[in-house]
Amino acid sequence: MVKQSLAEKVVVITGAGSPIGLGHAMAAAVVGAGGRVAMLDVHAAWLEESAANIRSIGGGDCALPIVVDVTDPDAVTDAVSRVIKELGGLHILMNNAGVWVPDSFREVSIESWQRIRAINLDGPFYMAKAVVEHMISQGWGRIIGVTTSLASMWTATNTTYGSSKAGHEALASVMALELKGTGVTSNVLVPGGNTYTNMTARILSDEIKKDDLIQADVMKAPFLWLASDESGDFNGRRIVAADWDDGLALPSRLEKASAPAAWPQLGGFAFEPGDPKT
Repeated sequence: MVKQSLAEKVVVITGAGSPIGLGHAMAAAVVGAGGRVAMLDVHAAWLEESAANIRSIGGGDCALPIVVDVTDPDAVTDAVSRVIKELGGLHILMNNAGVWVPDSFREVSIESWQRIRAINLDGPFYMAKAVVEHMISQGWGRIIGVTTSLASMWTATNTTYGSSKAGHEALASVMALELKGTGVTSNVLVPGGNTYTNMTARILSDEIKKDDLIQADVMKAPFLWLASDESGDFNGRRIVAADWDDGLALPSRLEKASAPAAWPQLGGFAFEPGDPKT
């Protein structure tokens, strides 16, 4: 296995505050690979704790915590400008921030619908809009989004979460089509099932234990590959982290763990970004 290096790379991860979250795990992977990370979250206390932990791994200047609400486009633009100014660049965006609240179509409130959609779908759009011109101008960039499984999108009582994550998946696919040839790619990375984070800690019980769930570290290896120079021709696809096998050669690994984003094959055809079938 080739150890991925992110030396000289600056990564932005949203939803990076929770000490047990996917964002924290990926931030640790970034600094472990020699990169620097801007950690964005709305929870100031969590963010400070997580940033201190990441600095203990990668050194005092490896992490820049920024308290920001990704549903506020002006705040997002300001945060991106700050990252470029203080860290000297911006190369990779991981749209990880998200919330899950079980709800049914008939019972969900308008306020809950609007809030969850704003975080899970509007936020990734605002973040991608804020970084994409910078990435195109440097001829290199990676936009990666955490969505969810198809089963979660179609599950009853997942009205807001499933539909907003489906929208994010479609957005990632559309961006990939439009960014082809720019040096900037757009892909999706998902854990592959219920993962132990603050969102799922509530479901633990005598029957469901922490160790029964996927652990956040599963995201590290595929995320580092997606963020690397090696993934330049990989665009418009989704990787299931639980299927990522570093013991396989890369072509076999990708065959096992990846497929086109947004499931075009379910519509009776499969395409790669730029295919006229779109």
